[in-house]
Amino acid sequence: MGHRAGAGRRLMASLFQLLRRGLAVLLASAPLLAFGAGSAAPQPGSDPDAALGAVFKDIERGRLPDALEKVDSLIQRYPNFRLAHLIRGDLLLARSRPLPSFGGSPDAPADKLAALREEAVARLKAYRNRPPNNYVPRYLLQMEAEQKYAVVVDTQKARLYIYQNDNGRPRFVADYYISHGKLGAEKSREGDKRTPVGVYHVTANLPRQKLSDFYGNGAFPINYPNEWDRQQGRDGHGIWLHGTPSDTYSRPPKASDGCVVLTNRDLDAVSGYLQIGLTPVIISNTIEWLSLDDWAAERTALNRQIEAWRKDWESRDVARYLSHYSKNFRNSEGGIERWSEQKRLVNASKNWIKVELGKLSVFRNPGKEDLVVVTFEQDYRSNNLSNVLKKRQYWQKEGRHWKIVYEGFA
Repeated sequence: MGHRAGAGRRLMASLFQLLRRGLAVLLASAPLLAFGAGSAAPQPGSDPDAALGAVFKDIERGRLPDALEKVDSLIQRYPNFRLAHLIRGDLLLARSRPLPSFGGSPDAPADKLAALREEAVARLKAYRNRPPNNYVPRYLLQMEAEQKYAVVVDTQKARLYIYQNDNGRPRFVADYYISHGKLGAEKSREGDKRTPVGVYHVTANLPRQKLSDFYGNGAFPINYPNEWDRQQGRDGHGIWLHGTPSDTYSRPPKASDGCVVLTNRDLDAVSGYLQIGLTPVIISNTIEWLSLDDWAAERTALNRQIEAWRKDWESRDVARYLSHYSKNFRNSEGGIERWSEQKRLVNASKNWIKVELGKLSVFRNPGKEDLVVVTFEQDYRSNNLSNVLKKRQYWQKEGRHWKIVYEGFA
């Protein structure tokens, strides 16, 4: 037992050495990710990540035969799971000699071995650090009632999270390993092999019958570039959530040309949560977490700001209404000067205005800017015009105040 325990500790130490390198910066900037308690871990038989977690646990405890039995079962169910094959090889090698590093086989190509090590680190992070029940992603400030679920992607952790709209509060449902852009995140140019960061929506469902085998069990395009991306001069197209080729179980964390890639099994599971035209897909470098109290406070403050804008519009006081708009405001028709002139001309013909906002969603944009995306159904009535339109605004914080920097049809 002493030899097995020692071999297990050496193998797990090699894994954790890799893990510590990847987590050092992340934990320094976001210590809330390091708790592991407060959220139920998946059961070992429920999915491959949970099964891999059970293998890690056996290795950690020096139960190498149990670990080998579990990894053999995992390979039997998922024959193309290359990382499981690598761990199996290490377990067999550990029987006869100390391992110099994780992936101790001298026969494995260096580039493929490095990619599998990165996948091991990403999956081990997820095994060690579950999302907490009492914290939520900062971005999900308000989902409208018809939005049943939201997708949040953390590119640094190579993880996709599903949150349910539980009477307005985001509730964690599940998470999945993903691959993203070969050169990381923050896409700005066509062909830069990066995954965009921002607030997007699923726009279509492309079944596997209409695609090549490269995309696996199907694809779900998102609306990159969105309105804000175009304002910032970002371009490119064809950013999808999609699966893997039939001969591949999973890809390394950085392996796509910008898409978010899941295993076919996981894509099938995620597809059940996606509503075309409704489901938000929020992609971040690393998720910011808020306690439920802080989340509620931030949500309330932003909703008050939106309500103040609505009331000032109804007041027909153009100066008060325009005070909610940034001097940097811009839409498809021009800047703040054109917008102001248009509103003064329109309001001159109004005796009264009534505005109601329905189906309101508020999502904070990941990234460096203090930016929120507000989408709503606008029911506008006045003495000479009535209409119902779907609108989208981008609000940016300028000093201590939120200002509208974009407004247009959604």
